[in-house]
Amino acid sequence: MSKTHTRYVCQQCGRVSAGFMGRCPQCGSFNSMVEEIVSDEPLAKSTGRGLGGRSAPRRLSEVSGDAEDRIPVPIGEFARVLGGGIVPGSIVLVGGDPGIGKSTLMLQLALEMANSLRVLYVSGEESERQIKMRAARIAPEAKSPADLFLVTETNLDAIFEHVKAVKPDLLIVDSIQTVYLPEMESAAGSVSQVRESANRLRELAKSSGPAVFVIGHVTKEGTIAGPRVLEHIVDTVLYLEGDRFQAYRLLRSVKNRFGATAEVGVFEMVERGLAEVANPSEAFLAERMVNAAGSAIAVTMEGTRPLLVEVQGLTSAAQFGNARRNPNGVDYNRLQMIAAVLTRRVRINLTEADIFVNVVGGLKIDEPAADLAIAASIASSAGELRMPGQMPVRLREAAKLGFKTAIVPKRLRKGEPWPKEIEVVEARSVQQALEAAFGVQKEAPKVRKVAEA
Repeated sequence: MSKTHTRYVCQQCGRVSAGFMGRCPQCGSFNSMVEEIVSDEPLAKSTGRGLGGRSAPRRLSEVSGDAEDRIPVPIGEFARVLGGGIVPGSIVLVGGDPGIGKSTLMLQLALEMANSLRVLYVSGEESERQIKMRAARIAPEAKSPADLFLVTETNLDAIFEHVKAVKPDLLIVDSIQTVYLPEMESAAGSVSQVRESANRLRELAKSSGPAVFVIGHVTKEGTIAGPRVLEHIVDTVLYLEGDRFQAYRLLRSVKNRFGATAEVGVFEMVERGLAEVANPSEAFLAERMVNAAGSAIAVTMEGTRPLLVEVQGLTSAAQFGNARRNPNGVDYNRLQMIAAVLTRRVRINLTEADIFVNVVGGLKIDEPAADLAIAASIASSAGELRMPGQMPVRLREAAKLGFKTAIVPKRLRKGEPWPKEIEVVEARSVQQALEAAFGVQKEAPKVRKVAEA
């Protein structure tokens, strides 16, 4: 008879301790140690088979050096991030903040791939009816593929039975935090459950051959919920990034055993899901006002793709002598360093000024190549307006409530026409919006000349 004992596992980093601790000594998280009951069972007899189907040693010269055959992906931006297509027998982790569009993107992939492959979509968070409704919204004119199978299940043993019956070429699990193994005492989403479930799915992919996509949620610290070791189990780690209140989403590769890392695919959130952005630089600069104050263009490299992005800066007098630094898309410490350089070397006193820096489109810039653009944008202010996502939907809702006039940012790209039930007034800047709203001409701010030191 197997013996059981109790241990405590940190739900953030996976550290194991024999006793409870209020603060994890490895990652510093408070109240993250959860009690788990572990059964000491004897090791099962070896089957003599490894992940690839055999465990006998082979000479390196005997191993085939041919490139792995990839399954073509109709979504070009997705294929770019994966390295050219889906590798059979691989396991891919797709992470992102709640509500960022992970399930929508994976359902789009399932609908496209089901035209040529057998796809099994396993959901532990939504019912089959909910998934059907989302599929109808994404592709209302398209006929449901015959080889797309849906199942709502969280028991991993039952999921494996469905895989055995369907024999899919592509398996999608949404999400890894809802899957559990019944023989383990811990709850679904715990470190032990997530880690063991990912290991079982990896063994399934390597032994049986289907490509497996696993969705994982991101915590407030920006890591995949559950243990960090989950990223070491899978072959590829993709992050879906972006501001929930902006239209653009970035699919970033941070680990890829079959392609280049740091590749980025750009999508735009529309009513029918995520649409590809073939020319991201043009999209990010489409609404930019020429020669706008507080605006600078930086050329940043995202993997092998150069992107032109706009950096906006604004400075204002600090209240009560407590200057603040508010970066959006830029590292806080890097903004501090740039402000110090401007104060020390360029003689621009920023010690008593609030500094706001924003990267347009929801991008995050990490490389030093954008430092000059950030410094150039800080010296002046920007007051231009940008178009938020789903503007026609917002206007239709306002028209239902009886509003007759709406002031919106000027649209510079073609799109869905404005609703006819409401009059739309477009403005490029805050000053134009105020003039349209109140019918007054604001006095131009006075510019004070500063003598050179």
